[in-house]
Amino acid sequence: MTAALDVIGLCKSFGGVRAIDNVTLSFPSGSLSAVIGPNGAGKSTFFNLISGAFTPDAGEVRVEGRNIAGLSRAEIVRRGIGRAFQVASIFPTFTVADSLYAAVQSGQGHAERLVGRFPLSGARARAHEVAEMLGLADKLHRVASTLSHGDQKLLDIAIALVREPRILLLDEPTAGMGPEERWRMIEKVRELWERQKITVVFIEHDMDIVFRIAPTIRVLCYGRVLAEGTPDEIRANPAVIEAYLGTAHEGAAA
Repeated sequence: MTAALDVIGLCKSFGGVRAIDNVTLSFPSGSLSAVIGPNGAGKSTFFNLISGAFTPDAGEVRVEGRNIAGLSRAEIVRRGIGRAFQVASIFPTFTVADSLYAAVQSGQGHAERLVGRFPLSGARARAHEVAEMLGLADKLHRVASTLSHGDQKLLDIAIALVREPRILLLDEPTAGMGPEERWRMIEKVRELWERQKITVVFIEHDMDIVFRIAPTIRVLCYGRVLAEGTPDEIRANPAVIEAYLGTAHEGAAA
């Protein structure tokens, strides 16, 4: 399977601390995978390097074979990378519809029409399609700040998705949610992956969710790749058990 995303020898330091240390990983086109690891493992830094929030000290980030490391965030979005954040990054005073219209039109180079009264027809169609997909179709006229926490997270994903990325990064999509809302969110993530056939990479701390939906799991620890494999392989990996999972998941794998 062709790789949609390759990171090769990626390194990033902050004040002498190596946050990402020679990470090399490949994410096949159309795959769904999780990135896990203890706090401080470098997971969010890893996403920040891919999405252009940080510039790597060394290494490459390749999208379909082309190195994007060092490009602006706007250019990286145009190259096909979308991202939703641990804390939802939304337009709090916009309605859901206007938020999505603005995201589409910005991606199409129509920044002057971000808050225009009459969105372009293509923007309207794409926004309504994504809202329907993520269960926000009945909330299009709600102001974003009045949505529930879970719906704000879905809106953040929708803002990334309306630009039609080929690779979607989700940074802790279930953070701060109760059990019911958490499972509703992750089912939406799986549904959009199955329907859109895009490459989805997500960071998640809830191991029940990770082991249930991620065919491939990558484990970071102290900025390095500790392991990668299937859920069964990760559950049974002694180094992962010692560094992160503990004995509870070791027993569950037996």
